[in-house]
Amino acid sequence: MTLTFDTFWSFRSPYSYLATPKLLALREEFEVDVVFRPVRPLAVRDAGFFERIDPRWPMYVVRDVFRLAQMQGLPFAPPRPDPIAQNMATRQIAANQPHIGRLTRLGQAACEQGDGLLFADRVARRIWGGTENWHEGPHLQEAAEEAGLDWAALDRAEREDSARLDDAILANEVAQEASGHWGVPLMVFDGEPFFGHDRIDVLLWRLRQHGMQLRP
Repeated sequence: MTLTFDTFWSFRSPYSYLATPKLLALREEFEVDVVFRPVRPLAVRDAGFFERIDPRWPMYVVRDVFRLAQMQGLPFAPPRPDPIAQNMATRQIAANQPHIGRLTRLGQAACEQGDGLLFADRVARRIWGGTENWHEGPHLQEAAEEAGLDWAALDRAEREDSARLDDAILANEVAQEASGHWGVPLMVFDGEPFFGHDRIDVLLWRLRQHGMQLRP
């Protein structure tokens, strides 16, 4: 019996980047379907998000993700450019966002065309793994090809079908809110939310309780 769970994921979240190799490994090892559901980051969905949080939190996140990446053996560097345009000194989010909408739509299109999770992993490795100007040149095309996707079809869908893709992303965000948590990465199985890359082992335990088996 193949079990299924949703994964809500953001291209601006370093924790989503750190979770993705674990989710891919889980999918490869066990009879389970991972329904990848890209969402926009809270910083864009809620313009006052960074104004309300403790100013110490961003610096803690920086320290935490660096050490977690080292522990997992993953490359990690501050993204250049950041997937969202933000003044890090004031924490203000810019009104014009040239990257995150396109990235999220590409993620949704990848879900529909083959493998959103693997595409997200390959893109995140470029954003968070030290690739400068990951948004230019061949980088996104190479990520798509590594995921077994047709880049021309993916890029065309993002440009020509953006309104429908935005509607699908909004539906993802509504489902995320309804699940009982707002953060990413968020896995939801049988109505139960598991927030954070460090809850994948707990999710695995729950899936085993429901009869999840190793792939033959």
